[in-house]
Amino acid sequence: MAKGYNKPKGLKRGAANQPNMANQFQQMQEQMAAVQEALGEELVEATVGGGVVKITMTGHQEVRAVSIEPDILEDADAEMLQDLLLSAFNSALEKSKALQEERMGAVTGGLQGMMGGLGL
Repeated sequence: MAKGYNKPKGLKRGAANQPNMANQFQQMQEQMAAVQEALGEELVEATVGGGVVKITMTGHQEVRAVSIEPDILEDADAEMLQDLLLSAFNSALEKSKALQEERMGAVTGGLQGMMGGLGL
């Protein structure tokens, strides 16, 4: 050790807290798994074109329903309908991701951004 350097106090104490931290981490993992499972049942809806197109999606980003008002099919051209569908899907996906971040953030206390790369 360098002259005049004192070993920080409390290192041994930190080792004693490792089992407690491991338990807390395991509890957080269990809570995250429960939230992930629940997200599969939670739904978000996105509507565009004044309600002409509606997409229903789960918190797992799975599409559950696509609704298109029949009137639009009579008057719309394919390009307009494609634009409406694209917009509705993107909106539903954004809402689903926001729901996921909100639910997971409640468990992780803001660590989700750092853990996102781990697929958690």
